[in-house]
Amino acid sequence: MNLHNNPEDTHAFTRRSFLQSSAVLASAALTVPAFIQSSAYAMPKPEFGLSSIPGVNEDNILVIIQLSGGNDGLNTVVPYRDDAYHRVRPSIGLNKDNLHILSKNGSLGSGDLALNKAMTGIRELYDEGQCAIIQGVGYPNPNRSHFASTDIWHTADTSGTGDGWIGKYIDAQCCGYGKGESGNPDGSHTLEPPIAIGRQAPLALSGRHMLPVSFESADLFSWAGELYSKDIVENHQLLTDASSEHIDSGSNNAFLLRTAMDARISSDTIRKAVAAKPLVQYPGSQLAKQLSMIGSMIRAGMKTRVYYASIGGFDTHANQVGGHARLLGQFSDAVAAFQKDLAAQGNDGRVTTMCFSEFGRRVGQNASRGTDHGTAAPMFMFGPNIKGGFHSRHPSLTNLDNGDLKYTADFRSVYAEVLDKWMGAKSRDVLGASFKHLRVMNT
Repeated sequence: MNLHNNPEDTHAFTRRSFLQSSAVLASAALTVPAFIQSSAYAMPKPEFGLSSIPGVNEDNILVIIQLSGGNDGLNTVVPYRDDAYHRVRPSIGLNKDNLHILSKNGSLGSGDLALNKAMTGIRELYDEGQCAIIQGVGYPNPNRSHFASTDIWHTADTSGTGDGWIGKYIDAQCCGYGKGESGNPDGSHTLEPPIAIGRQAPLALSGRHMLPVSFESADLFSWAGELYSKDIVENHQLLTDASSEHIDSGSNNAFLLRTAMDARISSDTIRKAVAAKPLVQYPGSQLAKQLSMIGSMIRAGMKTRVYYASIGGFDTHANQVGGHARLLGQFSDAVAAFQKDLAAQGNDGRVTTMCFSEFGRRVGQNASRGTDHGTAAPMFMFGPNIKGGFHSRHPSLTNLDNGDLKYTADFRSVYAEVLDKWMGAKSRDVLGASFKHLRVMNT
């Protein structure tokens, strides 16, 4: 039996339940028990007071952006010279007037590809060698359900079950993943939890021994007791301090207590970091606001190694062209501002940003001048530590699988390279198998 997919594993289920409630708890009323409210905000400390974790490069940071809804890769990275593209997309196919023609930066047919005209910021990053485009990314036996395919990407498991791949990474690095261990003798951990900006922490960040932090607004990210009485805060502290000496370190009670104790400082730290004015002007989109907050937390020197942002609306079944371009423009402008912010901070060399969508769209347009759920699509990576240009092969538009693209790169190959080359982990321990690197990273 696969332990990590066992529905009877109540240890993991307890944590998953708290993840689903994390955003609500961020603004919960005083009546919510303190130990439950705090459990969503675990901010662990290094082992025995150390400031770093032996063998782990804590300077490297990964930012993940999800384009939720299924981004149409063919109108994002456009094979504008391919007659088959225009033949099957007579109304929504883009011509040169709607494109940024790309120079042959790198290899693999880039002279025949272009970016959507709305993606000016990413075009500039591409020209600077700080944008990698990984073509035809997917997985075997693709699932066209939003929920199922998202779970597959988040767990790095084609069954779509188990813990999140980032959660497994953190467990593998510091918590004895798969061995029933909890890290240090006192039950604490040695890595900071990942942070997601949004109403709910994504499954990708959910591990066995550590909860991600999730909040939509830094102003709401605080313990409600602080709003009512100083006495409540002091009594809460006395209660958790006294209880810590009498609870088995491996129990669920210890898990709740530990996160409650760590949460005392987490909200103040994050709110103080986010309150700082960015060094550059960000656009007004929701994604830009998320990346601005992430940039501020990185600038503040927080030890978090993984941040997660998302932008929705990519389920473009009807009248696709205008709305899709608007979303791509928001994505592009936000990423460009984020990279400029990191450079102004002097932190751009520490951060790699990776972008994905749960699937692409059908090759041909539908009757509503949109596209339906498909399979393979491009991934993007940004930063000075990636090899700019194109990677993998663009899928054929004529050799199809029942009207869908055949993937040319397994998304787990990207994950494996990020884990091995950037995060300092053994990808096989996290992914459960070895995957060939695509050589996107410079490090």
